[in-house]
Amino acid sequence: MKKLVMGFGMLLLAISSSIHAQTVVSDTLVSEEVVQPQPTDDEYRIVTNRFWDNWFILGDFGGHAYAGDYGSVGDFNGLLSPDFNVGIGKWFTPGIGAKIQFGLSNSKGYSKEETYFTYGDPMTASDGSLYWKSKNKWWDLNINAMFNLSRLIKGYEGKESDRLMNQFIASVGIGALHHRDIDAQRNEWSGHFELQYSRFFNKKKNISLDVKAHAILFQTNFDGITLKTNGENSKWWDSNIGLSVGVTYYFKKRHWDRCVPCQSPVYINNTYMPAPVVQECPEYKTLEFYVFFPNNYSGRDDAPIVADAPVNAIDYLASGIFTQKGFKNAEAVDRLLASGGSLVSLATVDIATEKANRCKPAEGVARGYEMSSEPISLPMDAGSMRAFEEKMDYYYAPIYEGGKTWYYRVDKETTTQSLLSDDNYRESTSYGLNTHRGLDMVKKNMKTSADASLYSFADVYAAIEGNGGYVAQAADEATVKELNDILQKGRILYVQAEGLATSQDNYVGENAENIGLERNKTLAYNRAYTVIKWLRSNAMFKNVSNNDFSINALTDPIVTVNDKSTQGLNAKLNRCVKVRIHCVIDK
Repeated sequence: MKKLVMGFGMLLLAISSSIHAQTVVSDTLVSEEVVQPQPTDDEYRIVTNRFWDNWFILGDFGGHAYAGDYGSVGDFNGLLSPDFNVGIGKWFTPGIGAKIQFGLSNSKGYSKEETYFTYGDPMTASDGSLYWKSKNKWWDLNINAMFNLSRLIKGYEGKESDRLMNQFIASVGIGALHHRDIDAQRNEWSGHFELQYSRFFNKKKNISLDVKAHAILFQTNFDGITLKTNGENSKWWDSNIGLSVGVTYYFKKRHWDRCVPCQSPVYINNTYMPAPVVQECPEYKTLEFYVFFPNNYSGRDDAPIVADAPVNAIDYLASGIFTQKGFKNAEAVDRLLASGGSLVSLATVDIATEKANRCKPAEGVARGYEMSSEPISLPMDAGSMRAFEEKMDYYYAPIYEGGKTWYYRVDKETTTQSLLSDDNYRESTSYGLNTHRGLDMVKKNMKTSADASLYSFADVYAAIEGNGGYVAQAADEATVKELNDILQKGRILYVQAEGLATSQDNYVGENAENIGLERNKTLAYNRAYTVIKWLRSNAMFKNVSNNDFSINALTDPIVTVNDKSTQGLNAKLNRCVKVRIHCVIDK
């Protein structure tokens, strides 16, 4: 009876699809609201940062010419003075910022009237009148609005980009100026205008060489003269006009992200998709698999970058060994291994990731994450390192970051984080969760869907990338063939991914609970995005529209784990991405 009802339901679904040309596929639902991430491909759209991000300090030295009421009386050289500025500022967006500067200088010129600032014996001008040299010593504290013209016109170039290595910045502001070294107490306002050219020398854009054209406007009585006693017209403004050269250093965080998950994410519900023109009742299937990740790794900032060898985070999970870094100088490693010295100061180079179906099992090198009973981290003893070097012609190296040593791969932005235990810097435990033989453990511990067929990451990787080499040891040949039949004969309608992270976090500063929660939410989202990006780039999914890939951003993607170890089963199980592939097979 149950089969009859199901068959009748499928027949009604086919008839409905032929009439309306579309059908609705629904998942386990949390909300009726449709939530999409913010756009990521708009050069003018960014997510603003926290208050302590995007700060910088600056310093410059240069000179200026003073234009006062009697600026044309004497030689031009007598109008020149050096000046010096230091300051601190913040960019609120890539194009708009602010800075506070402190300047110390003087303004030298001439005057036909004796004032606070004149000195020396009088001299005779060309018209026979007397005039004196003047020198006005001052310091100035000013605040300026900044506009990065390059980014406002061309858009934000992105993190560590080689675009916009040359930038033009305009500033306008107001200052409070104090006249020093005179008996009278004199203070006044100043107006500041500046056009800055900045040259950056690396993609991080952490330091720039600056050339600045600047002008400072003062009240007309800046030089002690309000109305000229000889009847000559007074200027509305006294001013300094000059050039300077300086350096700006930008503190971390110095970039902006393109998008973040929605603030109140939920399951994407009632997703509408095109349905095939059905001649006979089709078979609808949902394929489900999990991808398990190491702690502090999502693949979003995947490294290394090797010329002509693109790196794929999924390849690392399937076959990668250690951190894909090698020591640059093998002779230095030999020497230190023999003497028992530390290797931490030796230079390293990046090693490209290889696909798991190309790694030969006989080499005994490929491991992947949770792809075997062997741990992913390799020991640093001389015997193990030399055995590896004999097979691969280089010595493997961990990631050294400050006082920490990572023995497996992490995202760049999490490298500097301190973990609760030194053991957590190693991956010395493996349950084979990403393998076919680990499916029983996954079924036992995870909430798998009753309406879906569950496969392992190794099986799916082998079906998509090829069932050869190292991955063949972790996959099941019959299951891979079954998946190939489904993916090649059927049509993929929709792909969904949702990420999970654990509650484990090491941050202990102010507002630690919320900061830790946000960091883990970001990891969960980025893990899901990593898997979606891999599937979307594969030839088997070339006919699937980009709109038919989605990331289900969960309301609460954090699973509480009380274990301090990041290698425990509960911790490993909940650092994952759950993927569902909806497809149809025509009869």
